[in-house]
Amino acid sequence: MTATFWIKALQLIASLALLVFIHELGHFMWARFFKVRVEKFYLFFDIGLHKLGIKWDGSLFKFKPKNSDTEYGVGWMPLGGYCKISGMIDESMDTEQMKQPEQPWEFRSKPSWQRLLIMIGGVLNNFLLAIIIYAGMVGYWGEKILPFKNVEQGMHFSEVAQEIGFNEGDIPLTADGKELTGFGLLADEADVMLNAKQVTLLRNGSDTVTITIPADFKQKVENSGGAFINYSTPVIVEKAMPGDGAQKAGLKKGDLLLSVNGVPTKCQPVFQEQLQLHKGKQVMIAFSRDGKLDSTQVTVSDVGTMGIVMRSPFDIYKTEYKPYGFFEAIPRGIKIGCAKMAEYVSGFKNVFSKRGAQSLGGFGAIGDLFPDVWNWEKFWDLTALLSVILAFMNILPIPALDGGHVLFLLYEMIFRRKPSDKFMERAQMAGMIILIALLLWANGNDIYRWIIKPLL
Repeated sequence: MTATFWIKALQLIASLALLVFIHELGHFMWARFFKVRVEKFYLFFDIGLHKLGIKWDGSLFKFKPKNSDTEYGVGWMPLGGYCKISGMIDESMDTEQMKQPEQPWEFRSKPSWQRLLIMIGGVLNNFLLAIIIYAGMVGYWGEKILPFKNVEQGMHFSEVAQEIGFNEGDIPLTADGKELTGFGLLADEADVMLNAKQVTLLRNGSDTVTITIPADFKQKVENSGGAFINYSTPVIVEKAMPGDGAQKAGLKKGDLLLSVNGVPTKCQPVFQEQLQLHKGKQVMIAFSRDGKLDSTQVTVSDVGTMGIVMRSPFDIYKTEYKPYGFFEAIPRGIKIGCAKMAEYVSGFKNVFSKRGAQSLGGFGAIGDLFPDVWNWEKFWDLTALLSVILAFMNILPIPALDGGHVLFLLYEMIFRRKPSDKFMERAQMAGMIILIALLLWANGNDIYRWIIKPLL
């Protein structure tokens, strides 16, 4: 295994360890605040190997302080964490404890509102961690901005935007007299233009034009379901995925893709639109490699992709950093965290599409998102995003997840009665089966992409 593999793996483990610890700490803190006993607090799972004839409880490290009811430790399986709270049915499936008389220090003896706070504690901690990381990033480094003026090809505008006068390659200058700079962690300037009455642009490198924004423009953009403005970024291959059309056709990192079946693809959105028009077919891709023109036939998948990661405009053009003081960084971190959550929630519906199901990835896919060399800024940026995702995924109303417990607690609060222990046991078991199936599917996709597909 290469050094790159270990660098990515180390970043993945460090990021997941932090996220899992903070998540389980949320449950632990609220449980102790309400005087609920916590029997175990583990980073990663301590699954024993007794069924294999090995006398080992699965812990790499553990200790129990004097006069404490809690055993702390680190398990060997880095798939999550574990906070065993007395008096509740969780992944331990400790049903024997539930058959005993109810005790005042148990979860089940507490009012429903307290139990609700204990259950959402992990989600709240993860979301708060994301906000803290984003605030820390912009406070320490500043926010990385790609100025509009630094993009040689200018901006790409959607059909809705072009209908009111925007042209391909225009560079935004001002909105209602306010200077427009560029996009950072958020596309704030796009919102400014959407809510403006007039936007001034630089066209053809020398002409200044002013576009009047109609009152219904914002609504039309929202109805179109996409962004009305984006960087006109050339299509440069950052990575060709193993076994997919691009890799089989010989495309490599650094190739500049110029056209699809003779149609020029000046920017990434146009390239993606062309692939969508040729789903399941072969197309001729013209490209430039080391200054030499060439072409190759590429098979487009049934969902309109050919298996490449395109280079980000932030890695192509010169960026700048916008500084934030301490009292500016905190509200900026909150805004970024909320926007990232809203963005992920909005895009989650795509998981249920054919393309979404095929694109689901496991630990290999997540690890591959980290850079080849250790970069603290990229590490924290990705960790913050994963923290947002973890918060959302855990609040989904699936039994065995925090959201499943929250769902049953809300049922209890509304109808004034608890679901039976037998029902909770079956629901927990069903939830665990669902989660294991999703885990196998996601990691199975990784195995198929990286091992099986290249051999086909």
